Amino acid sequence: MKPEEFYQALAAKGIELSDTQKKQFEIYFHELVETNKVMNLTTIIEEDQVYLKHFYDSLVLDFVDEKLLTEELTLCDVGSGAGFPSIPLKIVNPKLKITIVDSLNKRIKFLDGLVNKLGLDDVTLVHGRAEEVGKNKLYREQFDIVTARAVAALNILTELCLPLSKVDGTFIAMKSEKAPEELEHATYSIQVLGGKVSDQKSFELPNNEGIRNFIFIDKVKNTPGKYPRKPGTPAKKPLVK
Repeated sequence: MKPEEFYQALAAKGIELSDTQKKQFEIYFHELVETNKVMNLTTIIEEDQVYLKHFYDSLVLDFVDEKLLTEELTLCDVGSGAGFPSIPLKIVNPKLKITIVDSLNKRIKFLDGLVNKLGLDDVTLVHGRAEEVGKNKLYREQFDIVTARAVAALNILTELCLPLSKVDGTFIAMKSEKAPEELEHATYSIQVLGGKVSDQKSFELPNNEGIRNFIFIDKVKNTPGKYPRKPGTPAKKPLVK
């Protein structure tokens, strides 16, 4: 997916990028590839692949939840890595208030430089483990939307993300074809952590690049104070009956 194909694909979904937004994506691609020469940010560096598998894939969230396109929401991106999906979402809807959580400080430093070069405001970068951030009252139960892309299995991810979602907010998990199986294993943890599955949507990526599944988990009650557990515990001992 070359840049022009990317613009056309978004336009077909009703998203017309301005010249400024197109330039921001160009800068993003350049910064990603240049920084990747000295820091392992991604294995995907070819232009057509970055525009498809990082930029377009991130923006599929806009197709399945149109609120993200227009509304002034608070969004927390857990384990964002090189800024996916939150930075593409922010470029398309500058009104979003983004918080990015990542455990690796050098990735946070990359994102800090990137945000400045893209001229983005209302972006907060948090260096820390999601288990620790979820206990911090500055972030706990503060966000309209919490999302994560390719971070962990859903029964682990719920403990990292649901504590950050405000009551009446939504955790949107971006998953692959294994989403139904992962959801089955996560049913108990979702309930314990104050969530309820409200919707599931699928989207087929262009060029036969597979299916992206979205699991919408509404926060219906406060997460018990003992969650999330200490760093590493959710992955070692996922919540089960």
